[in-house]
Amino acid sequence: MHTQHQDLIQAVQRNCHIADARHAGDYTLCVYLLKMREFFRWEKGIRLSDVVTSDDVGEWLTQREVIWDELDAQDYAPLPLNGSGEHDPFANEAINAALNGAGLVYSAGYGRRCRPLFFLAELEQTIEQDGYTILVAGRELARDVEAPPAMNQGKQVFIRRESLRRMVWEKVDEWRWSGLDNPMGRALSCYDFDTDMEAALDALAAAETETVVAHEIGEVKAGQVLGDAEWQTMLFALPPSHADIMLRAVRDLLADCLHTLPELLARGNAASLHFYFGNLSAMRKKLAPQLVEAYQHWHETGDVGKIAAYTAWGCEHWAQVGKAALALFQEKGQAALAEIEGMIQTGN
Repeated sequence: MHTQHQDLIQAVQRNCHIADARHAGDYTLCVYLLKMREFFRWEKGIRLSDVVTSDDVGEWLTQREVIWDELDAQDYAPLPLNGSGEHDPFANEAINAALNGAGLVYSAGYGRRCRPLFFLAELEQTIEQDGYTILVAGRELARDVEAPPAMNQGKQVFIRRESLRRMVWEKVDEWRWSGLDNPMGRALSCYDFDTDMEAALDALAAAETETVVAHEIGEVKAGQVLGDAEWQTMLFALPPSHADIMLRAVRDLLADCLHTLPELLARGNAASLHFYFGNLSAMRKKLAPQLVEAYQHWHETGDVGKIAAYTAWGCEHWAQVGKAALALFQEKGQAALAEIEGMIQTGN
């Protein structure tokens, strides 16, 4: 189907390999091996429900690390586009202008620790919503080891259905090992995984696509409140630290109060609300215990009032906390890390 784009696919995948070569050491050994097993599954087209063993991955992993060694010092290559020459690999707007009409979508950006992230996929859907352009990617043709389900750049939001489906499957698989009565288990009980695993997974992933879109729009709005360029400059300058984790949680909470939670409440889908709370990071739970309590109240009574009240309060509160942290960093740089941690902890 994409024979006319093979040069482009290979160029994007080469850039993905370079990014992976430079940043594979960012992971702990356990996380690295899990990510490589998942990447092997994607590359070989193995279904999520099929078992992949260490023996399956071993030789492939050795060969991949040889490729990385050869590419580690190389520069990211320009991308060849039919009819419009070569483009800088980070020129998202120009590249997508050339590709979207051909049914493809591309993204290049930066994740944690300034890690470049690239992917090329089939364009499944384009949605215009509230001034944002949401590009929904289907089958992925080139990608990194790191594959977040969503990202935003300005007013463009990229949703990766394959990566989202994989993330949902990991949550399902993890919960099935524990079987606990918790928010994730309550979300999964709304779908018939026992009868048809693949259909239930598709249905859950489709529902959660809407939540991911809502969070990414919330991220854009949070950037407008905090000053996106200044905030990113701060995060890029921070060393791996407790403060870094706390600051990311602050922005996530602001994004969710601004847009994600209001959307979930308006939608009234109990499974999605359970799933949201099942995915709350440990840091967000620590910083927002009142939100966790509000969820428990809703679960026990069906009353969303406390969640709605926290959402309205959190829009102002987390904006103030984020701005105060940014001001401390701009004044004192990395010397402000301990003060930022203390301020966030006492301010919640």
